[in-house]
Amino acid sequence: MSDSKDEDDHAARMRAFEERLAKAKGKPEEAAHQESHYSQAQVAWRMVIELVAGLAIGFGVGYGLDTLFGTMPIFLIPFIFFGLAAGVKTMLRTAKELQVKQQADPAGDDEG
Repeated sequence: MSDSKDEDDHAARMRAFEERLAKAKGKPEEAAHQESHYSQAQVAWRMVIELVAGLAIGFGVGYGLDTLFGTMPIFLIPFIFFGLAAGVKTMLRTAKELQVKQQADPAGDDEG
């Protein structure tokens, strides 16, 4: 019996502690204005990395095919351009996702 009473007492104390803790924390603070700049920088770096990755993959595939077939610039040059096109296409897709997200945010703020 004493174990049950101790467990109930412990559970009640924990609930009371969690309630006091929740009151002390209050509302979560909103993100600082500077953090939005960091997210913009992250998006910019993501776009740069996508472009460079496309170029690197195109270069790698073109160089690999040229090395395999023994023809140096024949595959290298077109695949560099294919990689550039793929990188730009991926960057545009990221920009479109960002634009859709920014357009959706003000609409959600008006309702709430």
